[in-house]
Amino acid sequence: MTRLDFEPAGRSNRGARATLRVRGRVGLVICVVLILIVVALGALRLATSRSNGPGPAGPPIRYLGVFEPGSPQSYANVEGFARAVGRPPNLVSYYSFWNEDFQQDFAQTAASDGATTIVEVEPYVSLAKIASGAYDSYLIRYADEVAAFKHKVVISFGHEMNGYWYPWAYHSTPAKTFVAAWRHFVDVFREQGADNVIWLWQVNSLNAKTGSPHDWWPGSNYVTWVGVSGYYYTPGNSFDNVFNPVVNDIRQFTQDPLLIAETAVGPPAGQSRGIADLFAGIRFNHFLGLVWFDQHSTAGGYKGENWRLEGDRNGLAAFRKALKG
Repeated sequence: MTRLDFEPAGRSNRGARATLRVRGRVGLVICVVLILIVVALGALRLATSRSNGPGPAGPPIRYLGVFEPGSPQSYANVEGFARAVGRPPNLVSYYSFWNEDFQQDFAQTAASDGATTIVEVEPYVSLAKIASGAYDSYLIRYADEVAAFKHKVVISFGHEMNGYWYPWAYHSTPAKTFVAAWRHFVDVFREQGADNVIWLWQVNSLNAKTGSPHDWWPGSNYVTWVGVSGYYYTPGNSFDNVFNPVVNDIRQFTQDPLLIAETAVGPPAGQSRGIADLFAGIRFNHFLGLVWFDQHSTAGGYKGENWRLEGDRNGLAAFRKALKG
């Protein structure tokens, strides 16, 4: 028997214990390293989540839109807005009563300036009759005018239908009647070959008096973009309480691209804070962009609200800064 074949028991036990101590220390070091890695990763995730939250910096706003008083009779105020904010809008909107023709001259001027026209069709007629085909002669004529234009046109039919202030909306017209009218409107345009239309289904931000957006949803086959209207009226208004509740509801039934389709921040809300918050929320949520309602309201429910940026040094400075990101 050689020394390799035999080792006294005491020495063997001491070697085993030494090996165990070394292994124990190595295991302890490994545990400490793993704990440090976990803590570091947690801190990194926290820092990343904070840096990705709403803030002034971010990617360019894809769509900058505007409604200007005087549209569609004139494009002059749109050009003034572009000069004021330092960027030409690529969406321009106007409101159209029922039986009005498509305003091709305005839309052509917009297209020549690199912008797409949004037509907010306001159906101050019976939606049941629209759904039944009673107004098809008008719809066919309108669809043919839009198809002949060739360029893209955004059409919003019966906007803010979950609100209570329009006759086509909540409390005045059943949701199922609105849905039937919307689908018929779209069907007629498709039958006439007006495939250049982007269909904008536009609801209002939520409050205690508004209805559920889902009730008014015509289905993804009839919608291209989702739009939301919402304003900052008071210092307590923020993206979180103006837009997030309705967006959370919408995201339960569609992931269609979303546009803040009508918005503004008035001086009483604190424009520097509010405008920065609005743009930050759009960027953070990867929305399409916004349409600024650039008007000083002198009558109606919004009397005294001055959302016009031109001539408003503080509001304009905040807007230009937020737009640049």
